[in-house]
Amino acid sequence: MVPLSVLDLSPVTTATPGSLALRNSLDLARLADRLGYKRYWVAEHHNLANIASSAPEIMIGQIAAATSAIRVGSGGVMLPNHAPLMVAERFKVLEALFPGRIDLGLGRAPGTDPVTSYALRARQDPREGDDFLERFQELLLLERGGFPEGHPFRKVHAVPADVALPPIWLLGSSGYSAELAAAVGMGFAFAHHFADYDATSAMLSYREHFKPSATFPEPYAILGAAIIVADSDAQAERIASSADLHYARRGKGEYAPLASPDEAAAYPYAPIDRERIAHQRNRLIVGGVETVMKRLLPLIEATRADEIMVTTMVYDHAARRHSYELLAQAFGVAPRS
Repeated sequence: MVPLSVLDLSPVTTATPGSLALRNSLDLARLADRLGYKRYWVAEHHNLANIASSAPEIMIGQIAAATSAIRVGSGGVMLPNHAPLMVAERFKVLEALFPGRIDLGLGRAPGTDPVTSYALRARQDPREGDDFLERFQELLLLERGGFPEGHPFRKVHAVPADVALPPIWLLGSSGYSAELAAAVGMGFAFAHHFADYDATSAMLSYREHFKPSATFPEPYAILGAAIIVADSDAQAERIASSADLHYARRGKGEYAPLASPDEAAAYPYAPIDRERIAHQRNRLIVGGVETVMKRLLPLIEATRADEIMVTTMVYDHAARRHSYELLAQAFGVAPRS
């Protein structure tokens, strides 16, 4: 069975403010470490009422300090929001403090709305259009000392200079991201949990076009999946109703903390809400262990995923913990002592 990992967005609910959501993330990371999960990645989102994860570098350090063996990384750092030199230095510091346990996942999107994106970048040099590739190349040149003679960055070094950047992963939800990750010989993580693009097409394309590198001599593809597991299908459906309501509201431009299953049951859903929920359910895997595995295993086989990274956005933290416990048992993951 392929390894299991966690993608954590630090969910905010009507009963769990952001401060508690972050502490819940530390608790879940300790559990995932004990259960034998391979990685624990945290996201970068801004100005969203249901997500507390806005500063992944800070959380990575806290999580790595609170755990012992699990790899910890970003899923991801949204590169358009940051100066490449700052990203390089922050992750070199993390790698120096927790050698061999840090991952640097990079995303192309800002992780927020256009106005908030502008506020994040207002003091940076203005760059037109999608500047991810430019920033990505700058990050690599800083790491490899690749700026030519006469370039103003030729003598700029990310410190600590004696520490290499941790492995770089490109995150994506499209064919473009898969092609870029393959071309530069890096790991690829596909966001099946929100992508409309076909996961199988993206991940097989990545393998077909992969060019080996020093960091990744072979292709390595992670499939991000939204999964909710409970002791029975009925229990899982009740827990998942919070996510259903979230997607119904999001379709109308309403962003709010995750509501309870009771609130979700009382909500007056319109036909368009039901359509949006059904569309998202094509990507959300919900049920007891047997039901979830019947949907998940064919997806792993079709995409040839090397690893599954699970995100579980639910109202109750105890239910979230139990979902990861059940999944680890189903995959036969060996717990760590």
